[in-house]
Amino acid sequence: MDSAGSNSDSVVGRFAPSPTGPLHLGSLVAALGSYLFARHAGGRWLLRMEDIDLPRVVPGIADDMLATLEILGFQWDGEVLYQSKRTEIYDAALQDLIKKGVAYLCGCTRSEIANISSAPAPGSDDIVYPGLCREGIAPGKVERAYRVKVYDEVLSFIDGVMGRYSQVLTASCGDFVIRRADGPFAYHLAVVVDDAATGINQVVRGSDLLSSTPRQIYLQRLLGYSTPSYAHLPLVTGPDGAKLSKRDNAVSLAANVDLRKDGGALLLAALCFLGQAPPLFLNGAPQQEILHWAVLNFKPENIPRISSPFAPA
Repeated sequence: MDSAGSNSDSVVGRFAPSPTGPLHLGSLVAALGSYLFARHAGGRWLLRMEDIDLPRVVPGIADDMLATLEILGFQWDGEVLYQSKRTEIYDAALQDLIKKGVAYLCGCTRSEIANISSAPAPGSDDIVYPGLCREGIAPGKVERAYRVKVYDEVLSFIDGVMGRYSQVLTASCGDFVIRRADGPFAYHLAVVVDDAATGINQVVRGSDLLSSTPRQIYLQRLLGYSTPSYAHLPLVTGPDGAKLSKRDNAVSLAANVDLRKDGGALLLAALCFLGQAPPLFLNGAPQQEILHWAVLNFKPENIPRISSPFAPA
């Protein structure tokens, strides 16, 4: 079945980095792409820090990200949302799913699942969960996670960059985790709850998250939320074609990048990466002027689908 997207006349987009390391070239592209999609449509652009997995959060990085974005000329609407302060809201959504009979406790270890499960689906790191605990945890097993039941149906949507994307959750991941029993809520649940709570109706992010989108659409339907429109951007890769790690090519103040001097060139290179072909007269222009031109002249149809290295302007 197709997801229809939001019918709202007012676009609300967002950028939602995880403060586990400084902003890098990939996150700069994601920030710029989401900003252009939202602002070109005359919409709002919100910021959210996805810091729910606190042991992985690097102290001070969230503030560094905000300072970096500000110097680069980005302007966001409203207050920054922090997932670490919203666990009660996620728990309410989990309890709703339990009451509906679609979430249950699981006692399986990853190694147990791997021993009897089918291989991960092509292009995915997910081991398909075979539903061992759907009818209850076996005696002697420890509660390890909450999972949500999935069914044998095709989930399909039209991505704003990548085109039609379809997935059958029973084949790609099986019943998936929405909370570790003794730890944080899973990304899929938290992001769905936050997008709904803040009125997000346009999600623009890296294509590494394309394969997780059907799970989020599925949770939106279970929780009675609207489904946003989605657009997944090409990834910045290394020369060998592999995705850059978060430690590679940092562009933040924390990495001692002189953004007042080099920020404009970084934005121009990111625009070229997104197929926007900025004119030569913007070379050396202030960051705000570059972003102003980019918003007015944004052509989403020119964004490539293929991931590639990031070439300096």
